[in-house]
Order: sequence, then structure tokens, then C-alpha cells
Amino acid sequence: MAWLKNHPFAVEALLARITVVTFAAPIASLQPLIPECLTLDTFADSWGFLAVAMVQTSGLRPAGLPACLGRNFFLIGYRVFVRFTTAEGKRLRGLYILKSETDKWQMEWLGNLFTGYHYATIDIEQRQTASGLRISSNKARLTIEVSTAAEPSLPEGSPFASWQQARRFAGPLPFTFSYEPERQQVTIVEGKREDWVPRPVCVDKAQVGLLEDLGLEGLRLASAFTMADIPYHWQKGRTELWHR
Repeated sequence: MAWLKNHPFAVEALLARITVVTFAAPIASLQPLIPECLTLDTFADSWGFLAVAMVQTSGLRPAGLPACLGRNFFLIGYRVFVRFTTAEGKRLRGLYILKSETDKWQMEWLGNLFTGYHYATIDIEQRQTASGLRISSNKARLTIEVSTAAEPSLPEGSPFASWQQARRFAGPLPFTFSYEPERQQVTIVEGKREDWVPRPVCVDKAQVGLLEDLGLEGLRLASAFTMADIPYHWQKGRTELWHR
């Protein structure tokens, strides 16, 4: 039944609200987090990136079904920016999922049945604040607060000199990769979207339990963006054997 984890059918949803906070770390800190078949997608030959993507989905369902048959889930994904070179020599830019979290056990069960994204169910609270948005979870030891009211500025210490530089790492990245080391098999899922226009926001607070546990040396905030009402479609996964 392992083939079920290879995204055996296409999926679509409306991404009602997306908040992405991106962290930078020296290449040497992030390299151990990704499998041997992938390389880091880097900036200035010094920095790799790990993003915490928090997404409220609406009507998530197998492609082709009407939206009324879909379900609404809140998803949190911890993703490293990577590249993969196919057997034909094409260099694909995308994401490697370290871990995923959701607010409903149904999504955990289905996500772990059909993907290799390591879903867990946690408590998630979203609320509007006077200046923007707060997303928190006691179980994940996560608190993210972003401000949409003020003129956005890059976080202090960001490797980016401008929002234009940061935009390159705000997505959408076309591909998501999973890897089965025993079979040396890479699963590639391509995403399609409409009207992806990231809006920069200020980060007022970013406490992330997973990042604290990883203890990445040199980790720092790099940027944060938000978007709303994005129709999104994930194609059926395809697999490829990787050879050293």
C-alpha cells in the first residue's frame, strides 16, 4: 500500500488565507534536514531558507468534485526551499516538507494515508488583532503575530536587502518533493495557482516550537507575506528513481 503515499490523485482547494513566515540559516545548518537527492535553494551562496506556512483552506477535495463536497482545514507546513535535478537534467525548484500540522484529525488521517508529509493534529487558534493576525497553538508551542496595518519592513538581520529579493522566496514554488530512501524514489507533486500576489507584512512575534527543537545555528527571520482567496490545484504525484 506504499503507493498510496505518492499522491495518487489530484487535489484542489481555495486557499482562503495564507500567512508565510520565512527563516534564513547558514547552508551548513539546513543541509542535514534534507535527503541526499535534494540540494538547498540558496541566496548569496550563504543562506538557505525554511518557511512556516499557515493556511486556511476551503473546499479541499479530490479534483473534479464540486466544492460543496470539500472540507475546510487549517494547515501548518514546515518546508525547506530545495532543488531537484531530474534524470533528464531538468532542475526543479520546490519545497521539502519536514512536518505538517492540522486542526482536524480527518486531515491527519487522510494526509498520512496519501502523502509523506507527516501530519499531526494540534490545537490551532486564529484571531484578528488591532494590527493584524495572531495564530497560536499550545501543543505546537507556536505563536505567530503579523502586522498588516503598518508599513512593512524586513526583519532586523534579514539576509535580504529589499522586498524584491525576498519575493523570490515567497513562492509559489512549483514543486513539492518527498523521498523514500529505501527505494531511492522521489515523489514530485506540481502545484498550479491563480493570482499569487504576496503582500509583505511585519512580524511582531515568531515563536516556533519545531525550530526551537531543531536548534539551528544562525537561524534568523528573513521575511513574511500574506495572501487571500487563491484557487489552488495539486496535480497527481509522479515518481522518479534517484541515483547517486
